[in-house]
Amino acid sequence: MPILDTLITIFLILAVVIIFARGVVIVQPFEQGLNIRLGRYIGRMNPGFRWVFPLITQVVKLDLRTQVMDVPSQEVITKDNSPTNVDAIVYIRVIDPEKSYFEVANYRIATIALAQTSLRGIIGDMELDEILYNRDVINTKLRDILDRETDQWGVKVERVEIKEVDPVGAVKQAMTEQTAAERARRAAILRADGDKRSAILKAEGTKRSMILEAEGERQSKVLRAEGERISRILQAQGEAQGLRILSVGSQPLDRRAITVLSLDALKQMANGQATKIIFPFEVSTLMKQAAKFIGATDEAPEEPAVKTVPEPGILGSIPTPDEVKDILKEMDETIKAELSAEELKDIGKGKKRSGVELVEEIEEVIDKA
Repeated sequence: MPILDTLITIFLILAVVIIFARGVVIVQPFEQGLNIRLGRYIGRMNPGFRWVFPLITQVVKLDLRTQVMDVPSQEVITKDNSPTNVDAIVYIRVIDPEKSYFEVANYRIATIALAQTSLRGIIGDMELDEILYNRDVINTKLRDILDRETDQWGVKVERVEIKEVDPVGAVKQAMTEQTAAERARRAAILRADGDKRSAILKAEGTKRSMILEAEGERQSKVLRAEGERISRILQAQGEAQGLRILSVGSQPLDRRAITVLSLDALKQMANGQATKIIFPFEVSTLMKQAAKFIGATDEAPEEPAVKTVPEPGILGSIPTPDEVKDILKEMDETIKAELSAEELKDIGKGKKRSGVELVEEIEEVIDKA
């Protein structure tokens, strides 16, 4: 019987050890334990090593860290009747272990279901464009709703994020066409704006070019006019100086010299090849002046009262060239003898009298002679 007693003793010892081991509870630093004994809540159990009465005590451990829950995708009809698939992510944390265990059967499932229904209501009150552009507004509204409802469960909703907004095929195709049209419109606007700026810059360049060209033309005309003015002034000065020199050189000339020069000019004009010659003066006056210098007079000779036919030899003989030279020489000596010294002095001072006055005085002297 000693062997049987030994086995019974060993069995009892193992049973006691197992029962004692089942009463050992280890609570992690991020957990909180709820002690329930015989269906009655005893209290919280802080992190560390704890021992409870086995078989009659239940310990519930709750994770106090932030938990991430994925809200399944669901099809939602927006305000503008656009079917859209929407899902989200919810970040929660247990702040009251008693409420999260005793007030709700499963706070995770309850929070996900509440997030789905709240998200469906928020999306249904908004248009598709607002959903795409105002995700922050949706996140804030959904977080406020969930936090207010889960507060009685001892759960804190820290953050909500819309993960994806996926319109159905027909809506997505319409959005793609709308986006393409919008991009085409923007491209047309940018192209028109570029053409406008290009035209403005081109017009500005043309304007500046025309202004510079007009300015250059104006300066060119001014310089050309200034050059022509200076050229005319210099030409007029040259002509004036030539006339002054001509007048100074012509003052000592007498009427005989002028007559000789005139006859020489007639000779040169006659040597040309022209068939028609226009004289700038009266040739008859010139011939009369030349006749005066050789001794002829304007008065006609007196005719005999009775005789109608001249006698032979009454006209006299025709003088030879040498006799004509002697006659002209005698006429010159006679003119010089009859002119006084004062008159000769005045004739010599040609600079004090004009050429016209000098010629008139010489003519008067010759007429007197």
